[in-house]
Amino acid sequence: MNGSHDGSVDGGDTDPVHGDPVAPRIIFENDELMVLDKPSGWHTVSGKGDARGEPSIEAWLRKRDPEAEHLPEAGLIHRLDRGTSGCLIVARTLDASEVLQEELRDGRIQKRYLAVIQGRIGRKGDFVLHFTSRYRGSRKMRVTSEGDHTVRGRCRWWRRDDLHPGPGRQTVEVDLMGAGRRHQVRAGLAFLGTPLVGDTLYGGPDAPRIMLHAWAVIIEGRRIEAPIPPGFGAEADD
Repeated sequence: MNGSHDGSVDGGDTDPVHGDPVAPRIIFENDELMVLDKPSGWHTVSGKGDARGEPSIEAWLRKRDPEAEHLPEAGLIHRLDRGTSGCLIVARTLDASEVLQEELRDGRIQKRYLAVIQGRIGRKGDFVLHFTSRYRGSRKMRVTSEGDHTVRGRCRWWRRDDLHPGPGRQTVEVDLMGAGRRHQVRAGLAFLGTPLVGDTLYGGPDAPRIMLHAWAVIIEGRRIEAPIPPGFGAEADD
């Protein structure tokens, strides 16, 4: 995939209070794909928040480029929860969409997250857990140690002692192994007794946003990072 361009193409304003971007920003693009920095508070696909006037990346892509009408979900390769910010991969052609979907399923695309947890966790570790819906239409996922391989999710993590999000909290870097299950990082870390700050659905303390950021994706050996937002403990927060 050649002809690449790194950097913010569409600008993107920031929230004057929290410093979070309030519009998507293109942080990488070439002829076949884009990687967006998705703001927290945006849906990935259209539908759920339309009646309430809540923005979605899919609608933004369709408005930005009429050619996106010819692509499934305007070229989106995967999804992020509404409260999660960071790297979102978008195909620009049907061929690229098929290739990227296959690479994602096979684990050839790596995804790294930063999460701020409440409590303390080991220096590094991993989990293999099973994620199922509690009941039809439930927002919350049920997590178990045992289960069918079709609902299995794997993560490994490293504690980021160079990041300081505040008393009683730690920032961890999470490698989402494989395509991922719904709420895998959120529900998995809560199952371990360390819920995400802002993730009240899974027992985390209240905060202005869920403290989960899709920090980086690695596609065909190229690492693309979304800037770390305020609150995750980076030096820029000081």
